[in-house]
Amino acid sequence: MPQYADIVLPLAQPAYCFAVPDGVQVGEGDAVAVQFGARNIYTGIVWRLHDTPPQVKRVKSITRRLYDVPLLGTQQMRFWEWLAEYYMCTLGEVMRMALPSLVKPKGSDEVEFVQQEFQPRTEPYIAFAADHSGEALLAECERMRRRAPRRAEALEEMLGFDKAKLNIYGEMPRRLLRCDSTQINALRKAGYIVVNERERVAELPEAVAFNLPKLSPAQQRVVEEISHSYTAGCAVHLLHGITGSGKTEIYMHFIAQVLARGRDVLLLVPEIALTSQLIDRMREVFGSRVSAYHSKLTPLRRTESYLRLARSRGGELVVGARSALFLPLNNLGLVVVDEEHDQSYKQSDTAPRYQGRDCAVVLASLSGAKTLLGSATPSLESYANAQWGKYGYSRLEERYGEAKPPRIILSDTMRSVKRGERNKHFNIHLIRAMQEALGRGEQVMLFQNRRGFTPYVQCSGCGWTMRCPHCNVTLAMHRQGNRMECHYCGYSADVPHHCPQCETADLRPMGFGTERVEEAVAELFPEARVARLDRDTSTSESAYRRIVRSVESGETDILVGTQMITKGFDFSRATVVGILNADNLICNPDFRSSERAFQLMTQVAGRAGRRESEGVVVIQTSEVENPIMQWVESGDYDAMARSELAERHHFGYPPYSRLIRFTLRSEKAMLLRQGAVWFASLMREKFGGRVFGPVAPLVDRIRGVYIMHVMLKIENGRSMARARELVREAVEGVRAHQEYKSINISVDVDAQ
Repeated sequence: MPQYADIVLPLAQPAYCFAVPDGVQVGEGDAVAVQFGARNIYTGIVWRLHDTPPQVKRVKSITRRLYDVPLLGTQQMRFWEWLAEYYMCTLGEVMRMALPSLVKPKGSDEVEFVQQEFQPRTEPYIAFAADHSGEALLAECERMRRRAPRRAEALEEMLGFDKAKLNIYGEMPRRLLRCDSTQINALRKAGYIVVNERERVAELPEAVAFNLPKLSPAQQRVVEEISHSYTAGCAVHLLHGITGSGKTEIYMHFIAQVLARGRDVLLLVPEIALTSQLIDRMREVFGSRVSAYHSKLTPLRRTESYLRLARSRGGELVVGARSALFLPLNNLGLVVVDEEHDQSYKQSDTAPRYQGRDCAVVLASLSGAKTLLGSATPSLESYANAQWGKYGYSRLEERYGEAKPPRIILSDTMRSVKRGERNKHFNIHLIRAMQEALGRGEQVMLFQNRRGFTPYVQCSGCGWTMRCPHCNVTLAMHRQGNRMECHYCGYSADVPHHCPQCETADLRPMGFGTERVEEAVAELFPEARVARLDRDTSTSESAYRRIVRSVESGETDILVGTQMITKGFDFSRATVVGILNADNLICNPDFRSSERAFQLMTQVAGRAGRRESEGVVVIQTSEVENPIMQWVESGDYDAMARSELAERHHFGYPPYSRLIRFTLRSEKAMLLRQGAVWFASLMREKFGGRVFGPVAPLVDRIRGVYIMHVMLKIENGRSMARARELVREAVEGVRAHQEYKSINISVDVDAQ
């Protein structure tokens, strides 16, 4: 009986049916090469095997199977299906985003496809020749000692090679032998050994005892609480621990338990920037079991990691950003989400627009694993789930070791200006704190949530500002390269010398970014060694690690940075932290702005005084009496949470509802406005007053494309499945409309 396979392709399309040729053995989750269209060859995933022929005249056949292992296991396939359903996209879009680029080659014909196929790196492996027994080689080794002692030593080393480190063919990896190539070539020419080039296979993790850090009594209490929660049947636990309380040590305790049982662990971090320091700490405890996975790795390394894990039998610890959720960990036992509150876990650019924290909970559930969420400032969604009894909950309110919480000072910027106590961008409180810290040989961290030199330049005569020709936004000035840059589309231009409108030569930089702060710090403290950490300086993993290590080693005295410096760093000598413009954090037209401002300021404050020396945090603001500032100063998360949850309950915002945001785009502004109004009215027919908009975002044109938003609010208790069904009908209505079908519309479930 003929066999057929439903194949998922990396396209925004449903699965297509192909015939399985005689002699081709495929299973669900396998990667295959298929012809799609007139000539194009794609990599596809076998999703379902069946014997029902499709209702078409001609059925194309699978060309061949790719790789020696399935790319997806059963749990990963169920996870993809949930993602596509919940986030309202196709399985093809999930595939396009989830798999490394080299794993899924494509070509305009078979020749190009073969050229694009992944070619694994190879290395030499050594085996003894088939006609030489062990005893004969030992005897030959003795005879060889007089005439060729170094060759005899090489042969002796091979005879004594650890059999546990042989590959599946019984061969020795050349890289693990100390003898030099001259002796190996001589033994090969003499016929004693055979050298084969094979795909490099990672060594199995060593079965060694984990050197776990000693826990404090408070940490031990939390470990027992989490263990009891898991035993009682609660699969998700929220660890609410203040900055510097030692959450990582608690993670290690549970990671060790799972690895000892031969199961896999996934440790998620919100930013690539956090992985290097955390990986170093994990490798000190777990050795070769630890591997990294994030977008800064080369496509080759990402592909090698993916295929290695697909072949693994368990006992792996992967530390990575949100994309690590899609790795083929076939024996998953624990998922840890560090800094679970961080908005970087939300993918918002392309489909599927998923929330990494929520997906981690679902993935763990599908795999029969546990989830541990950790944060000093939990998201209100997770905190509410803990209060409602959906998650277990533990609190850790003391710093690890001898460290004490930092002293927080609110410095009134307006008052400093009036009193003449402000120099450049720094109030007198911060300048004095920096002077005292540098005098003691300690380090300073300065946070400014804007990169570049200044956000824009302005003509003093007529008020003209230089704007991006493709986006509705001003160009930021960058001293490095002396360029004006758009942070949305990448457009750049020379810094102007005259105003094009009134010919005035007085163009003034307005505001300040990290470049300008770095320059000001160098002028105020000429003896200090200053470094900057932002997207402009950390253009590669090596550049980033170089900056971080300069701080760790004490080569840098003052570190200036954006949000990259706020998360997870543990610099033992950093005792002073300055937040230069806190007003920018709280003055945003977003119902989450207060929560995010509290989280960000608390997180950056937590970088100070993580050892014996007391830390000092100076927050420069003109909103000293703002409740958020008061709660940050007192460290009162509960007060912030009570206030924000009460307000959100009143207005029906998450966690008391779910938001679905529709983004409509078109190069024609008038057509977009008309289409957005029509779509909103269509949605109101289905959802009534739950629909808001259309409204233009703050930046309503990017890369020449105009943007409008429509928002849908679904209260808790309402059927999300039914809501998604009605949403699909409305979206398809736009795509089928003769006048508005050119409008691009994207759906963002649980919009952030």
